[in-house]
Amino acid sequence: MLGGLVLVFAFGGYKYWDLQVRYDTLSSEKTALEKTLSVKEETLVLIEGEKTNLQGELIGEKQKVEELGDQVGEIAETVGVLDKLSKTDEELLQKYSKVFFLNEHYVPPTLTEIKTEYKWNEDRELQIHASVRPYLEDMISDAVDDGINMYVLSAYRSFGTQSILKSGYKVLYGTGANQFSADQGYSEHQLGTTVDITVIGVGATLSGFEKTEAYIWLQENAYKYGFVLSYPQGNAYYVFEPWHWRFVGEDLARKLHREEKNFYDLDQREIDTYLISIFD
Repeated sequence: MLGGLVLVFAFGGYKYWDLQVRYDTLSSEKTALEKTLSVKEETLVLIEGEKTNLQGELIGEKQKVEELGDQVGEIAETVGVLDKLSKTDEELLQKYSKVFFLNEHYVPPTLTEIKTEYKWNEDRELQIHASVRPYLEDMISDAVDDGINMYVLSAYRSFGTQSILKSGYKVLYGTGANQFSADQGYSEHQLGTTVDITVIGVGATLSGFEKTEAYIWLQENAYKYGFVLSYPQGNAYYVFEPWHWRFVGEDLARKLHREEKNFYDLDQREIDTYLISIFD
């Protein structure tokens, strides 16, 4: 009986020892796992911090890329504008007419013949700046659609032609010619962007043009095609010339019409800002 108790005790002690060992082992493993977990949590915190920093850096770099893209776009746009300006004749919006002198050698880069149906004298050669012709033709065609028949009496005139014309006027009118005719080098006609308009009943004399339906129509509509009246009533340069219309581009013409101003009322620097869009 005693031996049995000893055996049971011994077995129980062994079991206790085994459980103690397992407990200690599990405790050690638990401690180790807790340390590992603690390290991993710290690592995770560091990773999250680094992730946040990286996200901030990524956002910063993205902003830099976007800003750089904007800068590249602005530079490209500027280059495009400069390229366009370099290909656009800067003389086209200059204020001549006793203000600036146009060189005797100046000739518009591209001149083209005005179609016969738009000319007052079908047999006369009339040229205009090639880029202006479509606007002129649209204007006259739309006027016809509105029941107004108008024709081009005069268009491009070279420095030499203007000299001959002015000399003839001086013979007939003396110094009075300066009131209605520009000296050579000061005529808008040399730019190739200006036309004199007439109608049946007025003809080449242009007398009474301001009383015609054509003049009224031009006052109300010419700006839509980029044309403006250079010498309205009360201008400081020449007598009132209701037949004399100069192309300055739709943007500038619309501005002048909207603000009820004349071309020569504006400062040259302001006018120059419209050169980029003169043929748009």
